[in-house]
Amino acid sequence: MSIKVVELLHTGVRIPMGETEVDKAVGFYVDLLGMERDALRPNIPGIPGAWINVSAGERGRQLHIMCAEGQSPVARSDKEDPTRWHLAFAVADLDAAEATLKAEARKYWVYESLVGRASRQIFLEDPFGNMIELQQHA
Repeated sequence: MSIKVVELLHTGVRIPMGETEVDKAVGFYVDLLGMERDALRPNIPGIPGAWINVSAGERGRQLHIMCAEGQSPVARSDKEDPTRWHLAFAVADLDAAEATLKAEARKYWVYESLVGRASRQIFLEDPFGNMIELQQHA
């Protein structure tokens, strides 16, 4: 049984703490590379940052810039930290994806309500230690 990935949602990158660092990142991706800042990024307590739309006017296919040094305030451990560099994919059925991970005895962890009251994200690592995030396709 395999998980049905529908699309690439975002890549999460980490930058040092501070509004000047966020401004520097936004300046690079928006001003230099011509991308667009997404004004709808929710407030994530303890994790300042910005969401950048790769294609102007289009949500999805984003760059999520997150300020963190060491473990973030929402981390459960060094590995279970949603501010680590990661790729995020939308899946056809998040519950089925979790069932597949359980059936295959894959280590994963879940964050709920991190980026909004109804949000649910499943995180796991590929065989090389790269973090992968799975979300329900809208």
